[in-house]
Amino acid sequence: MMFNNPRPLDPTARIFRLNEVQSEASEDGPIALLRRLIALGYHYKMPLLVCMLAGFLLAGLYARSLPPTYDAMATLLFEPRQSAASGQEWGAQQTLDSARVDSELQTIKSERLLSAVFDSLDLKDTPELGPRPPGPLYPILSFVRMLLPADGLETGKVQQASRQAADLPDDAERAAFLNFVRRLDVRRVGQSFVIEIGYSAADPALPARVANGIVSGYLFQAVSFKEQTARAGTDALQGRLDALAMQVDAAREGMHAGALPAIPIPDADARVIGAALPPVSPSGPRKSLILALGGLLGLFGGLGLIAVNLALDRKVRDAKDLSRDAGILCLGSVPDVPGANAVPWRVDTPRQQRFVAAVHDLRTSIEIACTSLRNDRSMAVAVVSWSEKTGVTTLSTALAQLMSRSGRGVTLFQAAATREVPRALDGSVPPTTSLAGAAFANVLFSQLSFDHVGLVSVLPIHSRDADTNLFADFRDARVQQIIDAAQQRGDVVLDLPPLDSSMDALALASFADAVIVLALAGETTIDEVVDCIRLLRRAGANVIGTVVNRARS
Repeated sequence: MMFNNPRPLDPTARIFRLNEVQSEASEDGPIALLRRLIALGYHYKMPLLVCMLAGFLLAGLYARSLPPTYDAMATLLFEPRQSAASGQEWGAQQTLDSARVDSELQTIKSERLLSAVFDSLDLKDTPELGPRPPGPLYPILSFVRMLLPADGLETGKVQQASRQAADLPDDAERAAFLNFVRRLDVRRVGQSFVIEIGYSAADPALPARVANGIVSGYLFQAVSFKEQTARAGTDALQGRLDALAMQVDAAREGMHAGALPAIPIPDADARVIGAALPPVSPSGPRKSLILALGGLLGLFGGLGLIAVNLALDRKVRDAKDLSRDAGILCLGSVPDVPGANAVPWRVDTPRQQRFVAAVHDLRTSIEIACTSLRNDRSMAVAVVSWSEKTGVTTLSTALAQLMSRSGRGVTLFQAAATREVPRALDGSVPPTTSLAGAAFANVLFSQLSFDHVGLVSVLPIHSRDADTNLFADFRDARVQQIIDAAQQRGDVVLDLPPLDSSMDALALASFADAVIVLALAGETTIDEVVDCIRLLRRAGANVIGTVVNRARS
């Protein structure tokens, strides 16, 4: 019945309801997102720094574990020339276009040429081209290969090299040839007639031998074909044959030695414009690039972990986040000051000064929200939280003490009983010592027994008698009469019990002029605050804002 018939809100209320006025425009757009990311990075600067250092460390260890790699590159230029024909001194000039250059590029990548160079340089016994031992991810990769079709796994050079190595004698030589092809890089420079032939290896002397050997092998194939054509002619000149034979022998010797031909090869329709030289320093691994990449991965990994943590961890962190996520104004933040549980008459330490200043700001915010009410009569302020051990009693006591310093009377209805009450001869607890007992026994306000802590009159809400707490009805009109009578003497502060253990807080909150929801930083979740506000408003309470307790400065 309490939820189905909440107390109607007074349309002519004398309290400025902050929760009903939300006219502030929300900041949005890329600039707001950038500011948010910067603020987030500054707030989590230590975890991000740790992630970046971890990324640098892992990248450095990885770069250190990689063997050095050396590269060498030879450059070949295709150019047309006039060839000798039968019965003529010179034939027509050959044409050279982009399609023919692409054809010659495929000729260099062909199995015939690469396998000839591989055999002539005797690379099958090179240690770095041998089969590698299976790594830790080999079982997973093998399982993936079983699930996927074989045609989808072999692409590019690997697929081409697999077809080329099909006729090699054994698996060891096939694996060496496949590794040889993977380390080879043959490409055309733009749309020019220049072909670059590069090779990388851990042996600093091997890349230049392989690159020059491939160039010589290509020249050998081109010249030997012309020699065979010239010998097939019926009236070939002996001098022409001798010149071609010399070029063929020079190209063959260069291919077997891993060097360029000793003499020019003009009949190959290609000219060597850059020989592959032994590298003086390793080209890989690029440790600086790996370190930079490791740092970026660590940074993005840290941001990802923070994003996942923020998505899963809905705990209250600061006032700004609480105000944005809960959709209600946050009136202030009380710093985490160990040992601060009251407002002393004399503030001696900086910690006490921070605590008292936060309570002072909270009192000011409450008075601003209740400006019109302050002129008529005293106000009743209730402080409540979702769970226990959030500091509601401490904050309520400090707030009541600070209000009393302004010369007005303050009555504090405290959730936890702080005094020992002498029992009667029959073991019963006097009903005048608690609000629950007064409501159960129909005791008048003038008959209540208050404690006096400084200038604050304190009365426990619950009785030490469990049966009295069970049978007391805090929605009764007698409870409202007691609170109204206390307001006639001054301000009233209600230290309400947590909502997760009792609904008494909802009944008492409806009698307060202003209700504040307290959230413990790092413990209370946004969902608990939202549920608390929803239940209080459904019960007819006027929730004016939230407060973050034990916030980190």
